[in-house]
Amino acid sequence: MTQEKQGSSLVVKLIPVMLAFFAMSFVDSVGTATNYVKESFNLSNTVANLCPSMVFFWFLVCSVPTGMLMNKIGRRKTVLISLVVTLAALVLPLIYYHFATMMLAFALLGIGNAIMQVSLNPLVSNIVSGDKLASFMTFGQFVKAIGSFIAPILAAWFAAKFNNWAIMYGVFALEAFIAFVLLAKEDIKEEEVSGKITGFKESFALLGDGTVLLCFIGIMCHVGIDVGTNTASPQILIDRLGWTLSQAIYATSVYFMFRTIGCFLGAFLLAKFSAKKVFITSVIFMLTAMCGLFVFHSQWPIYGCIALIGLGNSNIFSIIFSQALLSRPDKKNEVSGLMIMGLIGGTVFPLLMGVASDAMGSQNGTVLVMTVCVLYLLSLIGKIKAAA
Repeated sequence: MTQEKQGSSLVVKLIPVMLAFFAMSFVDSVGTATNYVKESFNLSNTVANLCPSMVFFWFLVCSVPTGMLMNKIGRRKTVLISLVVTLAALVLPLIYYHFATMMLAFALLGIGNAIMQVSLNPLVSNIVSGDKLASFMTFGQFVKAIGSFIAPILAAWFAAKFNNWAIMYGVFALEAFIAFVLLAKEDIKEEEVSGKITGFKESFALLGDGTVLLCFIGIMCHVGIDVGTNTASPQILIDRLGWTLSQAIYATSVYFMFRTIGCFLGAFLLAKFSAKKVFITSVIFMLTAMCGLFVFHSQWPIYGCIALIGLGNSNIFSIIFSQALLSRPDKKNEVSGLMIMGLIGGTVFPLLMGVASDAMGSQNGTVLVMTVCVLYLLSLIGKIKAAA
């Protein structure tokens, strides 16, 4: 096969994989959806924050079993299963829009995304390898970030045009279906599985390693900040400026736009500067933003704080994840599973944020919980090695 044909074959195989990365972004729409569900069914902050909790709980339950499933049926088929579950989650609200069906949809979205998060990146390694692997994985995260960015815009447009924000899920369902069809048609060669299959006992035993435990909690805090900003940004504008949800929902897009920019810049910054310097700068950005959210009561300063959180939180996951792998190079598979389980922070912290906001009578409760998460990340600086 000529080099030109090999390149063409690579592109053909990567297209459905990148479409799957885009489908992975649908989980980030939970923040936008939570705000609309809260308004539709007149929910308290505590009850509304059950929505993201229903999504991220499944990362704890599904991560290790997905690894076992991949060993049995292969990565491509596992990704296909994740797309089917995701498709079911997206169709439910279109069939019957009710609080109960939305909670079921969020649960299915979490299950599908957990399966996808564990299986999709390893599938990329079956298509590209060597020095190209990291760049293609980074590009996949960039594609995912684009999906996260446009979700609030689509929801606001459909709400304004058709008085039905959930039509957004119809667009996403079509994309997920196309990704499924194209990936199902591809023949991707996967290596044979050998060795002992990782189980719960082997994975959780690694939490006895101090560095792994600290990184696990760090991932939880990263996701807590992500989901908290995603969900609370519109509510902060509503509370302080008296805006409607249709006006305020674009705050979520501001966050994801700057997180997308941060992901793009991070690939270059981490190549030029040490992981420790990027981590310190990122945490300082977020700590500054949290201080601002406590005191600002006008549009553009609040937007500035949300943008700083987006930039600051964009590369935290990759830095902590790589630090965890470096700490136990002999147990990379097990450590990877644990770090994905750390996404359970998207369940734990939104619940705390909802309770704190109801107790304080404002979104300052959410900001307070997120500030605690940022302070924890600040405490990790001494553990971050210069190279990652």
